[in-house]
This record gives sequence, structure tokens and C-alpha cells, in this order.
Amino acid sequence: MNNKIKILFLIITSLFVYLSWGKESAAFLFQMEYEIITKLFTNPTSALHPFTVIPMLGQLLLLITLLQKTPTTILLKTGIGCLLFLIGFVFIIGLLSLRLPIIISTIPFITLAFFTLKSLQSVK
Repeated sequence: MNNKIKILFLIITSLFVYLSWGKESAAFLFQMEYEIITKLFTNPTSALHPFTVIPMLGQLLLLITLLQKTPTTILLKTGIGCLLFLIGFVFIIGLLSLRLPIIISTIPFITLAFFTLKSLQSVK
């Protein structure tokens, strides 16, 4: 599979990670990101947290590599790493709490990230 297609699917799969907390609260990552972006303009300090800033930076880096003629390997690896910071944590929480929707929503990104990083190593 072409690297550009992998990068596009990495961005898409990261947006559909399912987050659930408490008994009644749940949202997809794209919904939470929209809320964070709107809070940046009204109350920036409430939106600035490592679990919000780092994954959004990862998505931005992946978007930059998607727009490059030849994707930069270091930007791609850093973008994946930044997203794995949150998505890996969400996956572990899903496993520990046995919440199947959380586990299932993280598997596409983790799998694609693994194969993308593996294909980057085989190129060298």
C-alpha cells in the first residue's frame, strides 16, 4: 500500500477512536478535538493538557507528511508516536475495563501504525 494512503488512513482511524468515561459520558476523538479547538478561543488554559496537545500535534504532523511530495520519515514516525501516546493509553484502559467498543475503535489505528512503521524499516 502506498505511504500516502497509509497516512490518510492513519489520520482517519485516529479520528474515530472511541472514548468513554464515567457511566454516561462518551465521544469519538474528532468530537473531543472539536470541543478542544472551540475552548482554545474561549478558555485556552482549560484546553492545554498533554493528552490533548500531543495527539493533535501528531495529527498535524501526519497531515503535513500527507501534503509533502515525499513524506519525511522523521515527521511520520513522530506523528505516529504522538498519536500512540493517547491511543495506546486508551487501548490499555479499554483492556483493563473490558470495554469492547473502546478496544475495537483503537485496533485499526494501532494495526495500521504497526504496519506503516514496519514498512519504513524495511525500506532502509
